[in-house]
Amino acid sequence: EARPNLPVILVTAFGSLDSAIAAIRAGAYDFLPKPFELEQLVLAIERGATLARLKDEVVRLRQVVADVQSWGELVGGSPPMTELYRMLERIADSDVPVLVTGESGTGKELVARALHRKGPHAKGPFVAVNCAAMPEALLESELFGHARGAFTDAKSSKDGLFVAAQGGTIFLDEIGELPIGLQPKLLRALQERKVRPVGAAAEVAFDARLITATNRDLEAMVEARTFREDLYFRINVIQVPLPPLRARGSDLMLLAQHFLARITARVNKPIVGFAASAAQRMVTYPWPGNVRELENSIERAVALAMESEIAVADLPEKVRSHRSAQIVLNSDDPMELLTLEEMERRYVTRIFDSVGGNKSAAARILNVERKTLHRMLQRWGATPE
Repeated sequence: EARPNLPVILVTAFGSLDSAIAAIRAGAYDFLPKPFELEQLVLAIERGATLARLKDEVVRLRQVVADVQSWGELVGGSPPMTELYRMLERIADSDVPVLVTGESGTGKELVARALHRKGPHAKGPFVAVNCAAMPEALLESELFGHARGAFTDAKSSKDGLFVAAQGGTIFLDEIGELPIGLQPKLLRALQERKVRPVGAAAEVAFDARLITATNRDLEAMVEARTFREDLYFRINVIQVPLPPLRARGSDLMLLAQHFLARITARVNKPIVGFAASAAQRMVTYPWPGNVRELENSIERAVALAMESEIAVADLPEKVRSHRSAQIVLNSDDPMELLTLEEMERRYVTRIFDSVGGNKSAAARILNVERKTLHRMLQRWGATPE
């Protein structure tokens, strides 16, 4: 009970297949019948000690991940995420429409679900609709419902998703893909808090919080007249922009470890972390698919991994082969360009933060001695004496 991860090796002079099976079922790690060679015992002990270290490391890393700052299902403690959490806390109890913006894969639906769970409609249903997944006629019927006989297959009346979300939250994902012909109907429904089912004469009232999301530039769409300006103002009372993964600094490896812990727990595979070379490739890769791409890549790596750490060979080919040749500068003004020393400081501290402050891991990625890294960090005031 005191050390549940301690491997037990059963040594007995009365060895049999039945007793070996019984020992393993009882929790023994290995079974050695007498007589045995000393090398067999040494090998069993070494394997058991390695397994114990791996189990302890898995427990430690899962605790580290559990302690990472989060909000709902959102994970990360970088400055952009901290600012996001502050905004979400301020609007969670509100009932005004929220527009969540950001690149594909940044977690817009996670934000919507978190706002629902922490908001005044938490006890009601959360109804999610992808506006890009259905043609206009079907989407109208799904959103607003239909009366019996409204169209060929309408053999009975059906409530729409706005009514289904009564007392809860309706989440309209990919709102930028909403057909232009359906936009005035949605606007009227939001203004009147009523929907008119297809083919019905009467309107039906609803009470649900509205959250929308898009990866499109709705202001540009308004200017191009592909999105109604009045609808844009109706849904964009509060806008919540989500940062791309490449802008979240140290969150990258924290998220990677978070996904690794969750996936390995599900598949019961003892993988404790990432090899330094794999972490280096991950840190320099831009992750255009954002958090969704990272999670997919970790799941793939776990399936392929043969060791206790994720290796470069386990990563997707585009991550393995990526070689960044771009240096991002905020300005072309010579007075604002960075010195080589400042660029080195930013890069080194980013690597250091990305591995959770582990100097040995950061030194391996940077290919410098640990004491060299320590001196660099001391010079920049990034680590205590």
